Amino acid sequence: MAYIVTANTGGKINLAPETREEEILQNVRFLLSTPKFTVPLDRDFGLSQRFIDKPLPVAESLFRAEILDAIEKYEPRVEVENVTFEQGDTPGMLIPRVEVNILDDAE
Repeated sequence: MAYIVTANTGGKINLAPETREEEILQNVRFLLSTPKFTVPLDRDFGLSQRFIDKPLPVAESLFRAEILDAIEKYEPRVEVENVTFEQGDTPGMLIPRVEVNILDDAE
C-alpha cells in the first residue's frame, strides 16, 4: 500500500505510535523536515540544504537525490516510489511529497 508523506515542520512527535505504519511514516516525515547538522549526536541525520538558492530544476534534482539517499540510510523499512514537489507560499519554496511503500517484516 502506498502512503504519501510530506515535510511537516509544525507537527507533534508521537513517542508511542500505536502501529508500525504510524511509526515508520512519522520517521520519514521527521527525516524530511530535519536539516542536516542539527541533530547533536548524529550530525549526518536529515537533509543537506545544498539545493537552496539554485534554479528550481537543479534544486529539485539535488533535493530528490538527497531525499532518496536519506530515506535509504535512515528508514530502510520503506521503498520510495516517487518524489514530487509542491510550491510553497513563498516563491521558489519546494515542499517534498514522497510516495512510499512499507516493506514487510520479512523483506
